[in-house]
Amino acid sequence: MVWIPAGSFTMGSDAHYPEEAPAHRVQVEGFWIDRAPVTNAQFLKFVKATGHTTEAERPADPADYPDALPELLAPASIVFVPPPGPISTGDPYRWWQYVAGASWRHPEGPGSSIKGRDHHPAVHIAHADALAYATWAGKALPSEAQWERAARGGQEGWEFAWGNELHPGGRPMANTFQGDFPHYNSRLDGFERTSPVGSFPPNGYGLLDMIGNVWEWTDDWYGDHAALVSAHKAAGGCCTIENPRGLGREASIDITSQHGSIPRKVVKGGSFLCAPSYCRRYRPAARMAQGIDTSTCHLGFRCVAGA
Repeated sequence: MVWIPAGSFTMGSDAHYPEEAPAHRVQVEGFWIDRAPVTNAQFLKFVKATGHTTEAERPADPADYPDALPELLAPASIVFVPPPGPISTGDPYRWWQYVAGASWRHPEGPGSSIKGRDHHPAVHIAHADALAYATWAGKALPSEAQWERAARGGQEGWEFAWGNELHPGGRPMANTFQGDFPHYNSRLDGFERTSPVGSFPPNGYGLLDMIGNVWEWTDDWYGDHAALVSAHKAAGGCCTIENPRGLGREASIDITSQHGSIPRKVVKGGSFLCAPSYCRRYRPAARMAQGIDTSTCHLGFRCVAGA
């Protein structure tokens, strides 16, 4: 783990996606954070020690999904399957498929395996799986503010974790998508899907893969930054929010979203599927809402610990 010193920083951004705004000052106490996302080898050790079965490896409870077809309740997870040719990016269901048998052991579904991928991030991890691992390891999942402070590497004002150019000098600095999303990945960075941790330079704190490779769970319930700032001011707060957390489980639910009535947590960092033409979320300020029941082929986690 790496020690992140206490300090303040500007969280969020006013220059990109609406959910990142407004930029606001926060203060975070010092904490330890895993140097890299949890790998397949580490997750396997946890599973062998505890017998844990991930959400993707268990059938879904019909009570939670009363309108679902029976075949969709079988153990499964969400896998990126590139279309054969150029398509509009308006419908993500054109490249996301719910694949029976997909799990952290079988990242692309039946017939795939993690053999030779010991040092790749564990994926198809739902929030409960990440929390179970963290508890077993005597750690916790990071707050969004902890995660973002760590990702920034001690720098203020940079668009990316390494500066203001996506590919400085033509060099990829993280595992993201190059080419024509979603059908053609040029693999300029050398990888089509996940990469072994440490394949790209560390940030200013010495942390690996804070940007790209896989999205990472935080333990904050998703909510608008604007609502958090407003609540802080309404409670008499002034300029800097200390150790902010999400606004609550019920507030995270948006029945008009793809997650329906499922509560949502914040995920951070972007993944190997983030492309300039589609998802510019390979930045510390970027954030996304993820249903706690959801696991995908580009979603993992890392842990934190207190002083």
